[in-house]
Amino acid sequence: MTKKSRKQASRQYPTPALEKGLDILELFASEPAGLSKSDVARRLDRTVSEIFRMLLCLEERGYISQSRDGERYRLTLRLFKLVQEHPPTKRMIAEALPIMQQVAHEIGQSCHLGVLEGGHVVIVAQVDSHASSGFYVRTGAVIDLMHAATGHVILAHQTPGVCSRAIEIWCEQNRERPPRDLAAHLARIRSRGYEERASYEVDGVINISFPVLDDRGRAIAALTVPFLQRIGDHTTPATVREALQKASMLLSEAMGGVTAEAAP
Repeated sequence: MTKKSRKQASRQYPTPALEKGLDILELFASEPAGLSKSDVARRLDRTVSEIFRMLLCLEERGYISQSRDGERYRLTLRLFKLVQEHPPTKRMIAEALPIMQQVAHEIGQSCHLGVLEGGHVVIVAQVDSHASSGFYVRTGAVIDLMHAATGHVILAHQTPGVCSRAIEIWCEQNRERPPRDLAAHLARIRSRGYEERASYEVDGVINISFPVLDDRGRAIAALTVPFLQRIGDHTTPATVREALQKASMLLSEAMGGVTAEAAP
């Protein structure tokens, strides 16, 4: 349905309360720092009394929350969690598993699929290697956003608004400021198309991560290999990059997204 036809349908079947609520949610989605009641009223050209009950309802349902001082409202993760429960997430995992199994078989290393959730990364799928020794991250693990190559790859391939909101949530949860070089670090990842760096938490492990992109080129997830060099094994980070880049492109295509070539 085109924008014009939607407007015509809206005039024919008016739903003012629903439209008002959606207007508020869409407004908050573009304002990661939050808005006061008067801000919302002014931006939507309505009175404070018009939007007060709507804000109260959205807060009670968990879609927005008040700041500690009670002056501003912010969008919560409620909408994100609804998206996570939506069938496309299950479909992504189903599409990812055989691709990940092929990667693990080719390079003899484990592989996992992670998504962004607030100020954390959640591992939604994981495949072990056939080797007797190695390193893996279990499915369901929740990882600190600032300690995750997976999270940095997703942030680097997201809109500034989504990126800023995730960092803001992390700051609120940890009561810390992000690393000073974070913006430059994400820019480097975005430029080369992937992340490769020593693990933040385990000595000897190199995390190599590529984004899974949607139809607008934004990351919906990331495929990561925690590479551990074994004695006598000829697999190298370059081998992993080649296999993982191919895998991320296959999964992006399977999800109807675009593919991106990594810089050499």
